[in-house]
Amino acid sequence: MVKAEALAAPLSATPVEWRVSDAPVPYDIAVAEMEARAAAIAAGDAPELVWLLEHPALYTAGTSSDEKDLLTPDRFPVFRTGRGGQYTYHGPGQRVAYVMLDLKKRGPDVRAYVRDLERWLIATLACFNVIGEVRDDRVGVWVRRPDKGIGREDKIAAIGVRIRKWVTFHGISINVEPDLDHFSGIVPCGISQHGVTSLANLGHVVSMEEVDMALKKTFTDIF
Repeated sequence: MVKAEALAAPLSATPVEWRVSDAPVPYDIAVAEMEARAAAIAAGDAPELVWLLEHPALYTAGTSSDEKDLLTPDRFPVFRTGRGGQYTYHGPGQRVAYVMLDLKKRGPDVRAYVRDLERWLIATLACFNVIGEVRDDRVGVWVRRPDKGIGREDKIAAIGVRIRKWVTFHGISINVEPDLDHFSGIVPCGISQHGVTSLANLGHVVSMEEVDMALKKTFTDIF
């Protein structure tokens, strides 16, 4: 079942559509739908879209991925993808937001768009009293873990984007309550010095619906 609703975006002539998929969406199907929708947005035939979903357990390899970072290649399906970045994991308990926006209307600045995604994630985490931070030398959003040692930080949210004809696709993911052991089959985003965490792992037991509400609320403030 798929639910859809409209949410006004201040810089868009038409409302941004929000879609929520209740069942896990196979990765190849999601990519095909994203590419079709991005093309339609670029042609002026469809409104912008934010698609909230989960995937079955899988690994994706971005354009900068290194084969040595795939530690257990037979554990889950591996998908080569056109988004930026390295290896990442998607699976149940992780909220993925695929964001299809027209940067021709919003400002053709890729760095500014990525910064806005970071701000969106940080604002969403703040709704659950989690302090998310970004680092110049690491992609994604991180939380400090002094309980695990001096200087230890864990990644709680990831960013991977692709832009075609100034329309964005792929997007962000937040670890709500995934099986964190599934990340052990890769070196997430090529970073081995730090770990991975989730809202549940930090002691914040929230539903996916609550996360979706926070994402929608903070979206309007950022975009």
